[in-house]
Amino acid sequence: MKSFASLSEREILALAIASEEDDNRVYMAFAEDLRERYPATAKVFEGMAEAEATHHRMLESLYRKRFGPNLVPIRRSDVNFFIKRPPVWLTRNLSLDTIRKEAEVREAEAEAFYLRAAEQAQDPGVKSLLRDLASTERGHEELATKLGAANLTAPVRMREDRLRARLFVLQYIQPGLAGLMDGSVSTLAPLFAAAFATHNNWQTFLVGLAASLGAGISMGFAEALSDDGTLTGRGSPWLRGAISGVMTALGGLGHALPYLVPDTVEHAFVIATAIATLVVFLELWIIAFVRARYMATPFLKAALQIVLGGAIVLATGILIGAA
Repeated sequence: MKSFASLSEREILALAIASEEDDNRVYMAFAEDLRERYPATAKVFEGMAEAEATHHRMLESLYRKRFGPNLVPIRRSDVNFFIKRPPVWLTRNLSLDTIRKEAEVREAEAEAFYLRAAEQAQDPGVKSLLRDLASTERGHEELATKLGAANLTAPVRMREDRLRARLFVLQYIQPGLAGLMDGSVSTLAPLFAAAFATHNNWQTFLVGLAASLGAGISMGFAEALSDDGTLTGRGSPWLRGAISGVMTALGGLGHALPYLVPDTVEHAFVIATAIATLVVFLELWIIAFVRARYMATPFLKAALQIVLGGAIVLATGILIGAA
């Protein structure tokens, strides 16, 4: 890998050409990814991609005049000046925040590159062009603002905000809620059956731990493999799977952890069971609140449904364990 200081003027121009081409392709990839979900914002990135294509043509014209048609094969990864970042642009259905942050980083990096390259260049024409490009990159934030004002009118922005909120629910809230409901409710029966069958806190905790982790792994894979997000726009399947799996495990562990009360403590089983019962009802109320907040379900209706379902599962476990 070459240091920036060791680059020749020819290599600097070739690197600038390659960088502008990369930025053009990345912005077009962002525009394509956003087109169906946020068409107005996609137009903003199309405009930024066209600006990068203009820079590419200017640099290539200067390079040909100075050094001929053969470009030096050098890219960002060959120079230690640039920060190595994950290729987020290869992922579909990225969030707007991720895309905007990547664009901001690329523009700031491009400005710093052109300023440094201008200091190192010897030819007055090359130095002048690099400084102009640094100024242009600095103004891309203003360009994005102007393009946004032209394309993101108030009604369009409202539609995109509503869609963004809907996608947030689909990609994060829904898998998390499904996992929390499954973990909180489905593990009640085995946990309390073990508790009332053994009256042994440690054995009950082991059953709860196994049920929670097993349910978390199962729900994680089920969510990840059920939908790859291509048609539904629900985002990365593995991210949804991870969210669902973790929330499932947490939902089950919440009422299993009280059984870590040592059996040597007086009335240990009663204490642990009382705490676990309180945790169960707290979990069920949290689920009801999330359903009311994000799923447009009336709170009392959500509370009645989830508490009734949880109470039935809880009673089932207690009856089986006490039999």
